[in-house]
Amino acid sequence: MFFKKKAANDVQNIDLDNEGGGGIRQLEGNQAIVIAVFAIGLSLFAIYSNSFMNIQEIYRNTIFLGFIFVLGFLLNPATKAGNKHKFSILDMIFAVAGLAGVIYILMNYIAIHNDRMSQPIVWDYVFAIITIIALLEISRRSIGIFIPVLTLGAIIYALFGPYFPGVMGHAGFSLERLLFRFYMTTEGIFGMTLSIATTYIVLFILFGAFLSASGATKLFNDLAVAIAGQRRGGPAQVAVLSSALTGSLSGSAVANVATTGPFTIPLMKSIGLKPKYAAAVEASASTGGMIMPPIMGAAAFIMAGFLGVSYNIVILAAIIPSLLYYAGLIIAIDIEAKKEGLKGMSKDSIPQVWAVLKEGGVLLVPLVIVILTLLSGKTPIAAGFAGIISAIIASWLTKSKSNRITMKKAAGALIDGAKGSIQVAVACTSVGIIIAVVTMTGLGATLSYNIIALSGGSLAVILLLVAITCIVLSMGLPSTALYIVVAVTAAPALIEAGVNPVAAHFFVFWFGALSNITPPVALASFTAAGLAGADAMKTSWIALKLCLPGFIIPFMIAYNPIMVMQTETGEVASALSGILVFITAALGVYALSIAVFNFFRTKLNIIERIGFFVVALLLINPGLLTDAVGLAIGISFLTWHIIRSKKLENISTQEEDKAVGV
Repeated sequence: MFFKKKAANDVQNIDLDNEGGGGIRQLEGNQAIVIAVFAIGLSLFAIYSNSFMNIQEIYRNTIFLGFIFVLGFLLNPATKAGNKHKFSILDMIFAVAGLAGVIYILMNYIAIHNDRMSQPIVWDYVFAIITIIALLEISRRSIGIFIPVLTLGAIIYALFGPYFPGVMGHAGFSLERLLFRFYMTTEGIFGMTLSIATTYIVLFILFGAFLSASGATKLFNDLAVAIAGQRRGGPAQVAVLSSALTGSLSGSAVANVATTGPFTIPLMKSIGLKPKYAAAVEASASTGGMIMPPIMGAAAFIMAGFLGVSYNIVILAAIIPSLLYYAGLIIAIDIEAKKEGLKGMSKDSIPQVWAVLKEGGVLLVPLVIVILTLLSGKTPIAAGFAGIISAIIASWLTKSKSNRITMKKAAGALIDGAKGSIQVAVACTSVGIIIAVVTMTGLGATLSYNIIALSGGSLAVILLLVAITCIVLSMGLPSTALYIVVAVTAAPALIEAGVNPVAAHFFVFWFGALSNITPPVALASFTAAGLAGADAMKTSWIALKLCLPGFIIPFMIAYNPIMVMQTETGEVASALSGILVFITAALGVYALSIAVFNFFRTKLNIIERIGFFVVALLLINPGLLTDAVGLAIGISFLTWHIIRSKKLENISTQEEDKAVGV
């Protein structure tokens, strides 16, 4: 009965990132039971294979992908017009085909490499083709058309290398060699990216599902209201805080909008914010969740793998940039609220911080435990398990009985975790083919060479070209997929140009994330606009303006790796240097926001606006001299502006007095 009720009532799993198929189905009856069984099976396998089971990587990856094929094809209709409540015979055929390809390699992997000495037979190639076709189709259904097109493009490039002009040309590879590399080794479909999905990522998705089942999302919203509700433009500040907290777990800008938007957007509209502005605030805040530690849209795990560093290094690197992003957003909202004369929420409608923490503050403990586990040197896998277990325990320690994770709610969390893993796993698997092609053909080095050649060796031009490339390549992609794409294609150019590797990967991921609010394909902005009843394109342009400091931060990272806690020699920077950089950069972001939004105490004149722009550039640019000069000029212009605004206020008061005959 639970499975039927769960399927009928579950509306939270509609995947708004899906632009290819028809969105995740809400199944009923026996079909819902089938999905529930496979979903729970996938989650339990992920837990077991990462804890008690001593299983080789290839076997873990193949079994996991088999579950994903079944769930993916049965939950994602082929088209938007497809049946949303029932899967079809065609869906089952594709599911069986994908599963057959996985089972074949599972049973024959040792025979191929040991008995046949890596000499494939015809059936090996047949099942390789079946698996690749199934993978392309499940990618189209669950992620959209871009990834399968990019994957096909990579295969074509590898096959017909001699026909490509100039430096893009290469010797080419036979179809047999490509199929062997993609399907019969651990360097393609079953490679590093899928391994990360089957270990770190799935466990943290399950952690998020269990934390959500415990009522943590409501806690985040209530805490945000308690902290920021009474501030000027309070509901907009609430949107920023709740989206940062929720997004740090979900990691998807669109899912974050869909989760927090129905609560925050009406709140913002209630204090007088225009629908398009309220939607832009929510989209901008939700996009920041992708770069907010600890999960960062699961990209943190893959970034650690690409860079060959510990997960802790990536999380540490994300702290200053993400705080600066949200600081810039809060400042921009505060300036807008001051300009429009907006107030916060009424005191009567705002809970007390202590009351919120007393009611459910224990649900924050799992987050603290995860962070402390990571900082203690344990693996992300250990942290994921610690988070899941502590979320279950914490749910029983809250005052509200409805928060307790019972067997029924645990089963629901396992189902939600499995569903939430589909997109990530499919993206990681598909991009495994692209990575294999890049490695075989040297495409990464070729792209790097062309970008550097086109820029004339200028780092500023290289950064600009890479930023545009990342935004274009990432449009419409979920967080994990967009990071992998830009990490493989764009990051090598920055590293070749001398940018610190950690800074380079943050640069490309950051601009990939910003594609969610960048026209013309701004999925987070479009989703928020739909919730607010606003014009989608106008919402996107407002979000772009709100996030303007966010577009500057990656350049700061590239020029000054201390922003990501890295020294010039690639070592971890000291805490003191990080704090100093954060303070001066935050002041620079504040000055930039004042200049962009043309307001502080009153509207700026042209000289003040130019002055604050100069101050922002000086403070953002690393160096003691530029910081000192920037602070001096900033204090001067701030003093001038305050004196001028007070004179204007006095003049205005005198004119009002005259008007009433005082």
